Amino acid sequence: MPFLSQQPKIVIVGAGIGGLTTALALHAAGFTSISIYEAAGHLTTLGVGINVQPSAVLILRNLGLLDALEKTGIKTQELNFYNRHGDAILFEKRGVAAGYAVPQFSIHRGEFQMLLLSAVKERLGEDCVKLGHSLSGITDDGSKVTAKFVLRGDGKVVTEEASPEVTSDVLIAADGINSTARRLFYPNEGPPRFSGRMLWRGCIERPPYLTSASMVWAGHADQKFIAYPISQRCAERGTSLVNWIAELRIRSKTDEDVTPPKTDWTKAVSKDVFAGPFASWRCGGLEMKDLINSTDKVFEFPMSDRDPVERWSFGRVTLMGDAAHAMYPIGSNGASQAIIDAEALAKHLSADPSNVEAALKHYEEERLPPTAKIVMANRANGPDHVLQLAEERAPDGFKDVYDVIPKDELEGIGKAYKAVAGFEMEAVNTKARETEGTAEKLGLKSPVDWI
Repeated sequence: MPFLSQQPKIVIVGAGIGGLTTALALHAAGFTSISIYEAAGHLTTLGVGINVQPSAVLILRNLGLLDALEKTGIKTQELNFYNRHGDAILFEKRGVAAGYAVPQFSIHRGEFQMLLLSAVKERLGEDCVKLGHSLSGITDDGSKVTAKFVLRGDGKVVTEEASPEVTSDVLIAADGINSTARRLFYPNEGPPRFSGRMLWRGCIERPPYLTSASMVWAGHADQKFIAYPISQRCAERGTSLVNWIAELRIRSKTDEDVTPPKTDWTKAVSKDVFAGPFASWRCGGLEMKDLINSTDKVFEFPMSDRDPVERWSFGRVTLMGDAAHAMYPIGSNGASQAIIDAEALAKHLSADPSNVEAALKHYEEERLPPTAKIVMANRANGPDHVLQLAEERAPDGFKDVYDVIPKDELEGIGKAYKAVAGFEMEAVNTKARETEGTAEKLGLKSPVDWI
């Protein structure tokens, strides 16, 4: 590891993908005094599928995690857009198949989190992650920052008296879309902003379809179905663990109420709530009715984000990941942006560990503007805008998409989004060449118990 003459004490709030990757990036930059405090009483492989774009996979490669990712997730080969009638709109190669130096991965979120957790414990020690600690307050006196926690177990308050207090030089809030830290700095913000659309998600092991590494996007802005395989272990035994998402508008566009409905994403819901409108949908070798009916448990998620704010860093405290820039799950970009945050934080803190406040402002200056643009681009449907164009211009279907959307217009939508999201191929590949061998030089390898 690089030698740092200054070793500030760093506290990270939240052991999700953003918080764990931040710990790994800081460790790779030479920091050793790192603790992570997580509200959950235990961490499991709950969750469904996500995508990690090449720009973020490159960061994980440089942290020595590529081998573990390859043994866990699917190297995505293509993305296929269809209208609700199954007519093909756009075919796009992805990851290595498109010419990137590193893959795009489709991966089970829970397994990805456990992979990161395993690496964190191996590199920073078993005791560096403190579970059952829910952030309740922050005090920054200019020289130190103190975080106050409430102890919890299995989501219930264990004790409110004698709340633990932890003092550090830096506090990084990676505590998600319902961030306590963000609420402390923006007390009048309120709950996340609901899109009016609900997501129902599930996973089912089944025979492979298309290339066995294909993503299917179908429908339009108010009714959409997404599916992609997420497990290399299943692929090795000849099956596909398919992650699917059914999306429906449940609240009118003209409704001024943007408060999300109350849901519990850990509890399965009835398929009758949403399955009907997808009963006749078929595309990409998949029958949506069959996917839904064959899935044992389905979970419900309001599709929500937050408005961009003017600052993330307050003295010795900063926000990252969903706490900073929660966005709609459009463009397969949420986890990737948190990973890019982690790299930027480590870079700026290691550049001048003695001036924490300046480092956190530099991080904010680098990351806040582009993520604010992505939040707004996702509200405008991001790359999924091709679906909406096809629906608006040819609601009854078509034979040739270029009769509906000219080729340049169609391809330009994806190119524009890649530029906004920071995963243009030339930029990623240039950085890949410049950082080749980074993990090896630092002695970083995938966690032993994962390989």
